[in-house]
Amino acid sequence: MSLQSSALARVKPSATIAVSAKARALAAAGRDIIGLGAGEPDFDTPDNIKQAAIDAIHRGETKYTDADGMPELKKAIVAKFARENGLTYEVSQIHVASGGKPVIYNALLATLNPGDEVLIPAPYWVSYPDMTLLAGGEPVFVTGEEKDGFKLRPEVLEAAITPRTKWLILNSPSNPTGAAYTRAELEALAEVLRRHPQVWILTDDMYEHLTFDDFEYTTIAQVAPDLYDRTLTVNGVSKAYAMTGWRIGYAGGPKALIDLMRKVASQTTSNPSSVSQWAAVEALNGTQDFLKPRNDAFQARRDLVVSMLNQASGIRCPNPEGAFYVYPSIEGLIGKTTPSGVVIDGDDTFTTELLEAEGVAVVQGSAFGLSPYFRVSYATSEAVLEEACTRIQRFAASLK
Repeated sequence: MSLQSSALARVKPSATIAVSAKARALAAAGRDIIGLGAGEPDFDTPDNIKQAAIDAIHRGETKYTDADGMPELKKAIVAKFARENGLTYEVSQIHVASGGKPVIYNALLATLNPGDEVLIPAPYWVSYPDMTLLAGGEPVFVTGEEKDGFKLRPEVLEAAITPRTKWLILNSPSNPTGAAYTRAELEALAEVLRRHPQVWILTDDMYEHLTFDDFEYTTIAQVAPDLYDRTLTVNGVSKAYAMTGWRIGYAGGPKALIDLMRKVASQTTSNPSSVSQWAAVEALNGTQDFLKPRNDAFQARRDLVVSMLNQASGIRCPNPEGAFYVYPSIEGLIGKTTPSGVVIDGDDTFTTELLEAEGVAVVQGSAFGLSPYFRVSYATSEAVLEEACTRIQRFAASLK
């Protein structure tokens, strides 16, 4: 008898975590490795946020809170949604969990029945399909082509919806492509969704504050208020506030859905860290002055990486609107051979051979549902990025 459950047997380990772990292991063994696999800002958590956590500890704020977040944080989230997104929620419509990932999983676990379908635009964040499977649903992939900026077209969405469709997941700006939907593009998707009232919308806005070139950020419940009652707007403090390890994600949505998600949390994780919650209160209520200079730094890194990768033989790198990823194509390298005689037959082989030859760790496009591409996280210094891109150029030039 197998120890592993049939539900877990359907799930793959996270490819992005696996790449980062392999890079760390090679570095520990003495290899000169540049890891561009992790989606984690290299900036430190701002001092005022750290001080708020220290103050909370000294006040003894180290006890249980409500299962899905304390009132002080929920009020800060309500204020954030109103201030930045024009969305009105009550405290009872807010869910807080230990990161964005459990927020999404709680929603799926609370609502999916066997056979329910979740529409996931590809390229997708690696966890969406597997969380869907763990929650008993069926992931259905709808591709956003490179020619469309990796974004879902309304007619593709329309064709994919069936009577079994329960959720559509939108991620803007996107992990892994950095693609962000304009207001007009969201309005076009909303027009399709209006014709299918059984479909709920989960919008993952984790990279909201990381957009470039004067891009105007909007989220779908803001653009289409008539879809508010079936939209879960997910966000968190991990990326913009450089708080990945603090583990605070949150969402606003219809009270009936939030009540179900709270029920899941009450019997699984209970509350997220009380100290992290107080830090998140300060993140949302405190000064936002650091966001723009950090965004400017990310934009400069994007420009460097896009420019250098487009100078690599056989590589084509689109220019994304946000996040801190690029998603270059290696279509021009398929069929070429490394100096050691390995044929580049796909992005899995490409990333393996790049790591072996040049010590640069990136994530294969197959992990995100669209090949032949690879993902680069440019959440590191320009000096490191320049060296990494030089190595990628050298590797691409070595292929015959």
